[in-house]
Formats: sequence, structure tokens, C-alpha cells
Amino acid sequence: MRTFQSTFVFILITVILFACQDLENMGPKGQLFMVDTDGKTATMNGEIQSNTLSEFNELLASYPNIELIKMGDVPGSNDDEVNFKVGQALRKSGINTHLLDNAEVASGGVDLFLAGVKRTRGSNTKLGVHSWSDGDGNEASDYPLSSSEHQSNIGYYEDLGYSAQWASDFYFFTINAASADNIHWMTEEEINQFNILN
Repeated sequence: MRTFQSTFVFILITVILFACQDLENMGPKGQLFMVDTDGKTATMNGEIQSNTLSEFNELLASYPNIELIKMGDVPGSNDDEVNFKVGQALRKSGINTHLLDNAEVASGGVDLFLAGVKRTRGSNTKLGVHSWSDGDGNEASDYPLSSSEHQSNIGYYEDLGYSAQWASDFYFFTINAASADNIHWMTEEEINQFNILN
């Protein structure tokens, strides 16, 4: 009986220690970012949400030496304005982005990946793009090419340092690649065409 209790106590302590270590290495609120022990790398998983900018700012304040964001499963964003602000802050901070092995990054996640100064990937990665919808049944491709509705997305890429031509070409490629409720996984040719990796 004493042996069983000792084993149980040992297992319990081990679990608690590992849990505490995980909490220590997690980014603010433990939502999207988990910081590696070196304090220079953070792993990102999950959807970009309205609180992500404050979370990212807290991450930078707590770990000012962050150099790399590794992205795993990042399906997109439910707040494009916040996503753009996070991307701009990421680029301004000189942070690189990397797609982990088997990463699936789509929609707003691709926009955030593009904010990396240096952009690399592991093996078997996927980048997915599609059109946006205004919530009233209209998609990006329903608006004329000259519509101001397109400017915030194009302007975001330009803010990151991409040329006006690249920003326009890539944006219109994404909105014509798939409808808002579908996804287009970029081919190697497309990834190369737009110099996604550098």
C-alpha cells in the first residue's frame, strides 16, 4: 500500500511540475503563443482573434528578445483589422516566421506569415488562401477592381514593405483562388511565383 501511495505521489508531483513548466513557457493568457525556453522563439497555434494584438504586445513586453514565430495550425482570423495590426507590429519588430512540419496556415494566418522578415518552412506545409466576405452575401470578387473595399488588404501588404505591384497581384490572386467558404492550398509554383519564402 505504501509503495502504491509513493508511486501515486511521485506521478502527481511529476504532472504538476510539467504543468507548471508549460504554464511558464506559454505566452500571455496561454492562447496563441508558447515561448521556448530560450526566450527567443514562440510557437503559434490557433485562430487570430480580437484580443490577439494585446496578447502579442504582452508577449513582446515579456520576451523582448523574440526573433522567430513558428506557426503550426493557424486557420485564420476572425478580426482582420487586429490581424493586420499584429502583422505590422511583427514586421516592425524584425521578427521572422517559420512554418513547422505539417503546418496548415490559412486565410489571415497567411497574411500574418507574410509579415515575417525572413519566411521559412519545414516539410509537408500548407498555405491556404481564399476570398473574404462582408457578411451580407458579397464577396471580394463582387466589387469592381477599383473599389476602395480592396484597399485595406492591399495597403497592409504595402505597409509590410511589399511593392504596390506585388501587393495588388497577390491580393487579387487570393480573392480569385477560392470563394469565402472554400480554400485554395497554394501550389509550389504559386509559392515560388509570389516569393512567399525567402
